[in-house]
Amino acid sequence: MQVLNRTTVVTQFILVGFSSLQELQLLLFVIFLFLYLTILMANATIMAVIRYSRTLHTPMYGFLFILSLSESCYTFVIIPQLLVHLLSATKTISFMACATQLFFFLGFACTNCFLIAVMGYDRYVAICHPLRYTLIMNKRLGLGLTSLSGVTGFLIALVATNLIRDMPFCGPNRVNHYFCDMAPVIKLACTDTHVKELALFSLSILVIMAPFLLILISYGFIVNTILKIPSAEGKRKAFATCASHLTVVFVHYGCASIIYLRPKSKSASDKDQLVAVTYTVVTPLLNPLVYSLRNQEVKTALKRVLGMPMATKVA
Repeated sequence: MQVLNRTTVVTQFILVGFSSLQELQLLLFVIFLFLYLTILMANATIMAVIRYSRTLHTPMYGFLFILSLSESCYTFVIIPQLLVHLLSATKTISFMACATQLFFFLGFACTNCFLIAVMGYDRYVAICHPLRYTLIMNKRLGLGLTSLSGVTGFLIALVATNLIRDMPFCGPNRVNHYFCDMAPVIKLACTDTHVKELALFSLSILVIMAPFLLILISYGFIVNTILKIPSAEGKRKAFATCASHLTVVFVHYGCASIIYLRPKSKSASDKDQLVAVTYTVVTPLLNPLVYSLRNQEVKTALKRVLGMPMATKVA
C-alpha cells in the first residue's frame, strides 16, 4: 500500500479464494488444469469442425463459432491466473491488473449473453420463417449482430470497470474470491457505494434480463409454430434443434442471475465461488459438449472431418 496525503491507497489486492482449502491446493490445480485444457480442446474442435465442414457454413454455426472463441478467451482471462495462485504462496494482484481482468471478464461475459440471445433469434427465424431464413439471416445481418454483441458487451464492461476503478480503496485489500469480480471488489471500497452499486445493478439487468426476455419471447413463437407441425417426426426435429441452445440458456443466465441479480446483503458470500466455478469453468465446457453430443449435424460433420465411417440407412 502507499500513503498519499495521509490516506492509505491500495496498490494491490490479495485473492483469497480457495485459501481455506490449503491441503487441497494441488488437487484443485490438477482438476482446474484438466478442465481448462478440456475447454480449450473442446472449443477448438467445435471451431475447426465448423470451419472445415461446408454443411455447417450457416448463420447458426457461425454464431456458435464466435461463441466458442469468446468462451475460450473468457476462460483465458481467469483460469491461468487461478492455476498460478493455487501453486503460489502469494496470491496478490496489482490494482491495475485487477481492473484489467475485470474489464475483459465483463466484456466477454456480456458478449456471450448477447450472442446467446442472437442465437435464439436465429432459431426463431429458422423455425417460424423457414422460407425466408436465407433472406433474413444473411451474412450482413449475421456480421452486424455479432459485431453489435461484441461492441455493446465491451462498452458495458468499460462503463462498469470505470465505475469501480474510480472508487477509493484504502484497505483492507483481501478479495473474497479467486478472481476480480464486481461484488467482492466493491465490498472493499472505503466510501459510500450505493449510487454506483445501483448503476452496476441496472447494467446487470440490461445484460442478463433483457436478452433472456428476448429469448423467452422468441421461444414462445417457436413453440407455437412447432405445435402446428402436423407430423410427430417434424415436431421432434424442430424441438431437437432448440434443445442444445435452451440447455446453455438456462445454465448461463441462471448462474449469472444468482450472482448479479440479488440484494446487496446477500452478495459476495463464500458460496459465490461455487457458483462462479459453474459460469467460469463449467459453462464454457458445457457449450461445446452440448452442441456436439446433442446436435446430429455437428456429430456428422465431426465424423467427416476425422475421417470416421458414416452410418448409412438401409432402404
